[in-house]
Amino acid sequence: MSADRVADLDDPQLRAFAPLLYVAWSDFDLDASERAAVMAKMAAQPWLRPAAKLVIQAWLDTAHPPSAEELGRLRTLIDRVGSTASTRAKSSIAQAIDGIAADENAKAAAAVIASDLGIVADGSGTASPRPAGGATARPGEPPPTDHVLNVDAHERAAHIAALTAILDGAHADERSRVRQFLSTPRRAYGLPVTELRDHVRGWLHELAATGLPASAFPGATSEGDLASFTAVFEDLGHGDLSLLVKAGVHWGLYGGAVWALGTARHHARLPAIASGAELGCFAMSEVGHGSNVAGVETTATYDHATREIVVHTPGESARKEWIGGAAHDARWAVVFAQLDVGGARQGVHAVLVPIRTAAGGPIPGVRTGDSGHKMGLNGVDNGRLWFENVRVPVANMLDRFATIDADGTYASPIASPDRRFFTMLGTLIGGRVSVGAASVSAARTALAIALRYAHARRQFGSASERRLIDYPTHQRRLLPHLADTVVLRIAFQTLRARHADLIPKKDADLRELEAEAAAMKILGSRHAINAVQAAREACGGQGYLSVNRIPELRTDVDIFTTFEGDNTVLAQLVGKALLGAQRKQLAAGGTFAVLRAVGRRIATAVTEKNPVTSRRGGQAHLRDRAMHLAAFRYREDHLVETALLRIKKRIDSGLDGEAAVLAIQEHVVALADAFAEHRAAQWFATTEAALPASPARDLIARLGDLSLLARLDAHAAWFLEAEYFEVPKTRAIRKEVESLLADLAPHARDIVDAFAIPDACLAAPIAFFDPAHPTYG
Repeated sequence: MSADRVADLDDPQLRAFAPLLYVAWSDFDLDASERAAVMAKMAAQPWLRPAAKLVIQAWLDTAHPPSAEELGRLRTLIDRVGSTASTRAKSSIAQAIDGIAADENAKAAAAVIASDLGIVADGSGTASPRPAGGATARPGEPPPTDHVLNVDAHERAAHIAALTAILDGAHADERSRVRQFLSTPRRAYGLPVTELRDHVRGWLHELAATGLPASAFPGATSEGDLASFTAVFEDLGHGDLSLLVKAGVHWGLYGGAVWALGTARHHARLPAIASGAELGCFAMSEVGHGSNVAGVETTATYDHATREIVVHTPGESARKEWIGGAAHDARWAVVFAQLDVGGARQGVHAVLVPIRTAAGGPIPGVRTGDSGHKMGLNGVDNGRLWFENVRVPVANMLDRFATIDADGTYASPIASPDRRFFTMLGTLIGGRVSVGAASVSAARTALAIALRYAHARRQFGSASERRLIDYPTHQRRLLPHLADTVVLRIAFQTLRARHADLIPKKDADLRELEAEAAAMKILGSRHAINAVQAAREACGGQGYLSVNRIPELRTDVDIFTTFEGDNTVLAQLVGKALLGAQRKQLAAGGTFAVLRAVGRRIATAVTEKNPVTSRRGGQAHLRDRAMHLAAFRYREDHLVETALLRIKKRIDSGLDGEAAVLAIQEHVVALADAFAEHRAAQWFATTEAALPASPARDLIARLGDLSLLARLDAHAAWFLEAEYFEVPKTRAIRKEVESLLADLAPHARDIVDAFAIPDACLAAPIAFFDPAHPTYG
């Protein structure tokens, strides 16, 4: 903002405010009602960037009223607005200034402005309202068909509500409360890092005040199950992602570790964690051991003489790195370290360690640092931690899975150190579930902005300009991502439910859930990257402007591919888990298990690889969910079996097991991708089949068709090479995708409206694009 208030106001977003401010200051005196009216008008524009709001607030400063010279220049600016605005836009301005005029001077000024605009101040020159869906019919064109089945507004609203109910699933109430919280604008891009962090910290406490985070600790601070909190976290992904990550670090990781790894004495602090009174961080990653948690170097040595645990950073590679909250806000840390009791190493355990006083002062022996400016998410204070023989009571060890008794004896109900380690980590996989789901929410936001813009923005065309959404290339850019978003939203409902069911069970086998959570985190975060980038490109130059939020989303979601586990490392873990499970099944079943596996391959070849099936191309077959699931299952099974054969071949040639797996690493990663796609398709299909018949269900089914067929099309080369499809079938799949794109394009606006994302989260001028309005930006 410059010292020239008139020049600052000469901005596409702000010009419509010029007449309001001129009328408000017409008598050189701004009263409270006039100021409130302008403020209300500003609040009704959720896309206004913070700097633009500051310009308007500067004009509303009663201590610095405009000079006569400023009002004269403001009048010239209004003439420029009037010369370029449409009749409907002028009418909107006239109505606004008529409503703001509080006295005779203001009413006279409003009349003059309205007259100069060429319409009367009561708005009688208003143009006809636009049809539902946001498009305006042009001369010679048929009425727009943006809304489902060309129904009236009430039917359309009911249809959208039915779609929302399907997408919200079992936690509609919690999601509604999150959306209510997000409806208050909370966006502060472009600010210095310190100010941005202040905003995010304030939002965190505002979120705590809603009571929603208490659902993170069922049985301790709330009823219900973990699925409630993961649903809350998922929908926070529509808002500022710095707040999302800040909330995830504090409640999901720090509080989640206390809840999942601690016992009653530790749970006593959960109410303070839920309320935000105690802020903490999760100190697992080290600069030398990011993904290899079992190899962390930080030590936690038990001193029996004092009944304390001594936490120490033995070298620079052991410093805790990228710890959200560590740079400034956190007062406590859950520190993962190698536990030493009586000279014997017991593996990695978690210990509660204070890192700052309640007032934010230093703790002796604890050194903190700031990670610095990042590519995105600068509202999160990521930092570093070092410990110099910091002593804490033995009671600070989170002891659900291991204890040190009064005699100094270490004991655990899980005898195997490896199994104990993986059991402890398994209870913390909620972060992967949540990050994967929230990634999809960020993609929903970007796609909603891009598709709302695509329904209003026009260009080219012979007789008249066409809307972007009417171009097949634009449909191809965005609609498969939209369909994937719906499929993944529904698939994550099942993953959340499985997570909430298994984690509280003391003796639950979490290995399959761990593989599912990792696979879906990969799929969700990769989808976010691809969908947000597609939205950026589909919006052209407008998608590159920070005010339209997509650039901010693009930089912020990038970390999700490495946050809560690097995707490539996770893919290897998933692949190895699947290979291990298959190998154990074959070993345990002996000859019969091998015969069953061979029998499955023969049955598949007979029923699904025969020439008739591999060439079928009718619509009923191509949209048959059983066909989709069979194809995804075949790809996963084939990759498992061929990977095992390749590993055996290398072991037979003299390689050890680790080297043999390393040699086929890309195959293992492909297997993880196939597993993720198969699971997502299965879970979507199961939920879809249980939905009652309705137009909303039909639309969900078509979105599923597009998503799954587009994925099969993307793997066409693989299926051809495996001889599962023949060329006529891959060609038919491609044509069916094209048909679905054309079929779904008229419904795209209703689908994104069914996401129910608050305007304050869309927060982009192009999401409210009106080429006839002078403030479309």
